[in-house]
Amino acid sequence: MPSALHDNNMLMPADSAIPLPIEAERVHGAPAHVPKGPSFELIHETTWEELKRSGRRQPFDKPVLVKGGIHHWPAWKKWSFEFLADVCAGKGAEVPVKFTDGLVEQGVTKGRPFLPVAPYLRELGKAAQRAPDPMAGLLPKPVRDGYKPGERFHLNWAHMQSFKPTTLYLAQWDILEKYPELRRDLLIKSLWPGRMTWEYVFMGPANTVTGLHNDFPHNWFVQLQGVKEFILFSPDQRQHMCPAAKYDWGATLSDINVSRLPEQVRELASFEKAHGYHARVEAGDALFIPKRTWHSVVSVEPSISLGMFGLTPWEVATGGAWATLRDWAHHLRMYAWGNCTCHQVLDKRQAL
Repeated sequence: MPSALHDNNMLMPADSAIPLPIEAERVHGAPAHVPKGPSFELIHETTWEELKRSGRRQPFDKPVLVKGGIHHWPAWKKWSFEFLADVCAGKGAEVPVKFTDGLVEQGVTKGRPFLPVAPYLRELGKAAQRAPDPMAGLLPKPVRDGYKPGERFHLNWAHMQSFKPTTLYLAQWDILEKYPELRRDLLIKSLWPGRMTWEYVFMGPANTVTGLHNDFPHNWFVQLQGVKEFILFSPDQRQHMCPAAKYDWGATLSDINVSRLPEQVRELASFEKAHGYHARVEAGDALFIPKRTWHSVVSVEPSISLGMFGLTPWEVATGGAWATLRDWAHHLRMYAWGNCTCHQVLDKRQAL
């Protein structure tokens, strides 16, 4: 779920150029140590037609990937980097938006710059025109195609050491609040009938990383452009997830940093005991992530994604109310102050 993002951020003028590279900095040379990591199996892939025939109804108890699940959405045909850049540019200067600067779920939280969105999206559009490396990723598609359902395997964790996860990432942006006309392109109620929903867009280059965490609501995650890899762990794997004290609104974070596994001896020893699922979410797919499912995300290509959290009124009144009370306590500096995803920490004195 989105963090409560507030102060201590770097402000850039609306007409400023993007101050940091769009693409991740590459690390050359073979890594000194490649961890084995947890074991995985392929996520269950299906179609709407197969789900209807099977009689299965959501919310599902395990992650499910619906291939081509949003091909009937208008956004599937319309939402390109260029289209959204034109929407964001509008008729004049746009209001800057808060970006994520590198990984925030683990480690020290850095400042989050305010930047205009349109120039960023146009750069992503240029990057997306380059042919992707078919062997890039934690589990390249040619390798993945060789595994059968239920078969256990390990991922190529050397991939996470081939780049620095420090790119600018437009994550958890409530784009429909800013541009409500875009809602016409999204058939959200077809996924979440009878539920209240909160929608957030994720747009960024290849090799952006969302750190390991779980959310308290169920989530339909749809991919509109590009490809992302998900690693997912059921709630019963919590004992291996090293839950963190770091605060994030609506989420429980992990101390396991998937970008720095060789440096985390204690966390790695626990992580390698876990059993998870691997999902390759391609443009047009819809991924269901059950509540409290641990997951981490790595972009293989420049991407546009949308996360849609769906809650019943009872879930809003219980889980949502508890998250809100905890957030109040946090901003009153009574809970996890100086150890959160929403406030920059420059040194230990600022954490007091």
